[in-house]
Amino acid sequence: MCICCGQTLDGESGLLFGYIHKGLRLHDVEVSRLRNIDMKNLLCRKKLYLVLDLDHTLLNSTTLNRLSQEEMPIITQKSYLEGSLFMMEQLQMVTKLRPFVRTFLKEASEIFDMCIYTMGDRSYALEMARLLDPQREYFNANVISRDDGTRRRKKDLRMVLEKESAILILDDTERVWPKHKDNLILMNRYIFFNSSCENFGYKCKSLAALRIDESEADGPLAKILKVLKHIHCTFFKEDLDDRDVREVLSSLRSEILSGCVIVLSRALRRDLPTLKKIAKKLGASCLNKLEPNVTHVVSNNVGTRESRWALKEKKFLVHSRWIEDANFFWQKQPEEYFSIEENN
Repeated sequence: MCICCGQTLDGESGLLFGYIHKGLRLHDVEVSRLRNIDMKNLLCRKKLYLVLDLDHTLLNSTTLNRLSQEEMPIITQKSYLEGSLFMMEQLQMVTKLRPFVRTFLKEASEIFDMCIYTMGDRSYALEMARLLDPQREYFNANVISRDDGTRRRKKDLRMVLEKESAILILDDTERVWPKHKDNLILMNRYIFFNSSCENFGYKCKSLAALRIDESEADGPLAKILKVLKHIHCTFFKEDLDDRDVREVLSSLRSEILSGCVIVLSRALRRDLPTLKKIAKKLGASCLNKLEPNVTHVVSNNVGTRESRWALKEKKFLVHSRWIEDANFFWQKQPEEYFSIEENN
């Protein structure tokens, strides 16, 4: 259906936006026009656009048949989880909302228009949107599921009627955004149920089994909200002509480890290329050999040649999580918390 004249279009023409209105298909020219209009509207209201993943970003779900014996009591004895744990018998699932998520959505909505974009199916996506936004204050019809996508197991900003230069993405999985990594803020995964530990190959007990949870006041969502506010503030401080949030993101990210000169131990092996890529993105200099100007050696083993050199030369010797947490929390982490002497 053409949005301008109501005429039915060829099934292969344009891009389908069925999540907005069933059967709605827009040609590229119309998509561009609408994005330009929305961009002006956003800027007039001093807002940006935030695309939010669901699973492991805002919440964690599991099917009832995958609850472990240690987790089963939370279904009947859930007083400490009141208001954040939901049984959905129609889906045969249980969902745990991430701590701080309601405050996060409320405060984020003041500086962002928002949508949900999930690899879950449409019925699941709509049910999760209802749990997160029961008054329909934040998302309205802007819920994109895998049923709406154009590429299998991938997400694409073509599905969002906003200009990419004004969009931020919050997601725990980088690989689903192959075309839009410059818009992405990678989220530390929320793993509440044991089934998620199994899915990701984590050899640990779930938060549910341990009867603990992330901090409400100082957990990942609270920290990332501060980052989003900082990005928004920086964006609107500058001249808005041709302003691009991706440039703001890149600039702020490159300050996190600025001034750090890092050597990554070869013992890190398969993780080494990824860690080096992250460290450089965060503004660190990465060297291939040990030199006097090195400030940090990153290793998961105190017995490596690089580790022994760091101890001898009184350089910082830190676990690889030091880089990973700097990336997740957008802040250089205290080295003493990541000493491999203490962690291994």
